[in-house]
Amino acid sequence: MIHTSVNTLLNIKYPLIQGGMAWVADAELASAVSNAGGLGVIAAGYAPEEWIRKEIRKARSLTKKPFALNIMLLNPDAEKISKVAIEEGIEVIITGAGSPGKYISSWKDNGIKVLPVIPSVSIARRMEKMGVDGLIAEGGEAGGHIGELTTMSLIPQVVDAVHIPVIAAGGIGDGRGLAAALMLGASGVQIGTRFLVAYECTINRAYKEKILQAKDTSTIVTGRATGHPVRVIKNQLAREFQQLERMKETSFEEYEELGKGSLYRATREGDMEMGSIMAGQISGLVHKEQSCREIIEEIFSEAETQIIEKSALIQEKYTDTIKR
Repeated sequence: MIHTSVNTLLNIKYPLIQGGMAWVADAELASAVSNAGGLGVIAAGYAPEEWIRKEIRKARSLTKKPFALNIMLLNPDAEKISKVAIEEGIEVIITGAGSPGKYISSWKDNGIKVLPVIPSVSIARRMEKMGVDGLIAEGGEAGGHIGELTTMSLIPQVVDAVHIPVIAAGGIGDGRGLAAALMLGASGVQIGTRFLVAYECTINRAYKEKILQAKDTSTIVTGRATGHPVRVIKNQLAREFQQLERMKETSFEEYEELGKGSLYRATREGDMEMGSIMAGQISGLVHKEQSCREIIEEIFSEAETQIIEKSALIQEKYTDTIKR
């Protein structure tokens, strides 16, 4: 079995974290991932405080294993959500879209592990100095909000720059991706897109079908002009975002108005034209629905086979070279 420092840090069987996808990562999905041996995640997003508390309590009723809360720090209610996490005894907090610096001491005082999502070496170093427990280094292949660097180039540079566990994210959806991440120096992976089609994922059926039907070129990045690029499945909304980006003097408010409520429309209402269908570039690899347990066990079985077979092949070639 693949065992790394992440297993020990998070008290989980497999060094795998489920992506914190807003309006997707709820108690049902998080508890299923945790029960299967990974770290399930509830995504706070812009959800109301009472919804977050309800989902945490629901997850507690569905699993006895650890799970995390993902807090988007751009949310004006981030401080309230932070207090909810402490009050509800959350074991792990994953942060994105901002610096967790002002919260870290209170989280650590309450025994909470902190894992920020980072897009670059400079931010990784800054987070390590703040005292976080590990880093989720996410490449631009991921779905949703992304950075510029690819996972292949980002992971080894972050691993070389810090002394805490690094979890790879972005473009990882099967055992080959996991094996590659480990070879790049990561101690685990975060996977989002593949869990969109898990049986336990409660999003609208139309969203799942979009992932199952996706090809390698089905995603596109919108919103670069705003400084907050987002990877989504191509649709009418994405085309309208592109049109805005081609226009001169488009205000940030215009982008905000166009995207307002679009993720909820896609995930919960099934609007596949004007909804934001966030998904990673590995969507084209996802062809079947499975349970969270089946997904995780398949990924790790594939990775172990890849590592063993490649190691054997290298040894064989080395032996042949020596004999010659």
